[in-house]
Amino acid sequence: MREEEENKKCLKDLRLTDPRDDKKRIEETKGGLLKDSYKWVLDNPDFRRWRDNDQSRLLWIKGDPGKGKTMLLIGIINELEQQLRSDQSTNKPSILSYFFCQGTDSRLNNVTAVLRGLIYLLIEQEPSLISHVRKKHDHAGQQLFEDANASVALSKIFEDMLHDPTLTSAYIIIDALDECETGLQQLLDVVSTSLRVKWIVSSRNKHEIEQQLSLDDSRTRLSLELKHNAEQVSHVVDQYIDDRVPRLAQLRHDSGVQDQVRDLMRRKANGTFLWVALVFKELETVESWDALDVLEEIPTGLEDLYNRTIQQIRQRQRKDPEFCLLVLSAATLAYRPLRLVEIGVLSGLPKEIFRVTKNVERIVGMCGSFLTIRDDYVYLIHQSAKDYLSEKARDTIFPSGSGHAHHSIFSRSLQAMHETLQRNIYKLRHPGLSIDEVNIPDPDPLAVVQYSCVYWVDHLREGGQFQSDLDGRTVYQFIQKCFLYWLEALSLLRNMSEGVLSIIRLESLLR
Repeated sequence: MREEEENKKCLKDLRLTDPRDDKKRIEETKGGLLKDSYKWVLDNPDFRRWRDNDQSRLLWIKGDPGKGKTMLLIGIINELEQQLRSDQSTNKPSILSYFFCQGTDSRLNNVTAVLRGLIYLLIEQEPSLISHVRKKHDHAGQQLFEDANASVALSKIFEDMLHDPTLTSAYIIIDALDECETGLQQLLDVVSTSLRVKWIVSSRNKHEIEQQLSLDDSRTRLSLELKHNAEQVSHVVDQYIDDRVPRLAQLRHDSGVQDQVRDLMRRKANGTFLWVALVFKELETVESWDALDVLEEIPTGLEDLYNRTIQQIRQRQRKDPEFCLLVLSAATLAYRPLRLVEIGVLSGLPKEIFRVTKNVERIVGMCGSFLTIRDDYVYLIHQSAKDYLSEKARDTIFPSGSGHAHHSIFSRSLQAMHETLQRNIYKLRHPGLSIDEVNIPDPDPLAVVQYSCVYWVDHLREGGQFQSDLDGRTVYQFIQKCFLYWLEALSLLRNMSEGVLSIIRLESLLR
């Protein structure tokens, strides 16, 4: 019984995210998986070679932004899961583990997060593999997954797992290698040296990734830009358009306009799923008689589409452009997707707006092709949107520079925590309760400052540390008044380890 409890605690400490939940969220955010959108790859010679030839251990799927790489991998995962379920009766069942890197979320864009996710899914399917984690977890506890050497320790654990005799066969899939912003080199080392299992990885066309993967007879590339594959992708994009056009509510009873919209979208799509998805998002808001005119106005290409969205934001009335740019600035610089209640405060929207969630929702909706809302979280629609806002539109989004915008988020975070944090904020009758026994109040008084509690020091650092003596005094006053309240909040948010790192970073800044 004690052994079972220790295993549960170890698995709980290991879990940063469940990649199965990430997969489901991505599918739903993108409007669901169209089965025909990935079926073509199952007959692709490069994929079949990887699947059928024991000597072929690695398949790298590469393509430009918006070409549907993530949904393609989700389709492959679904097919493999179905195949593995039918193989359960064999003596040597295979295991499938996967991870979706997301550059827009600092919790999911580093080598440590990838390894934690892959190891977690392996253990979920083959519980005996937890012994490799327990060897070190029994001594280090949760710090094994969070300290400065976490990625090194996890790499060794992962390698040991792949050589465990109980793991006779395994498939490992990683989406968006190029969005692994911390430790990419180390992750590529893991992929290129662990060829006992079969790998599928995807990324944009990055020379450094191709160079590190050292493609040879056992390692295959599948480029979505090659003529035959590009034709397949374009065909699937056309099918996607055919599937979505009849779903436009305002066109449901006008087959003539449907046909015209379908034909025009096919001519302008250029084989880019994301462009099509963003155009459908815009068409959902226009009247049927305006649909063709709007579609004619929309440029081809993602960058031109993003340029148009910025122009539309600038042309809005009164203070709407200012509010949209504030929200876009916060969403672009945030280390994770923000809740509506968080982005309202951290962006600097007026109180009469951010105090009403529906108002914030309307401002986010005005940001067009850049943002989407799911379960009260605000997400950048795609990594390409973040790249555009950070680079091409930086003078518009950050007129005083990104450092100044980081500093503004730091200042608003400190103010929000000053106004919110207090002793025993959850009104616990027994402060000695285990965190697992704590019931979160509804409404949660920490909801508005959850992000701020974890990341305020990071924004201070990115904002150029202390921009004036006033900053130093403000931080000193916060520490003097709210330090214990802050630690209590971090504990309730299960982020005490992040608090320790924040204190270390703050001490470094003060020096």
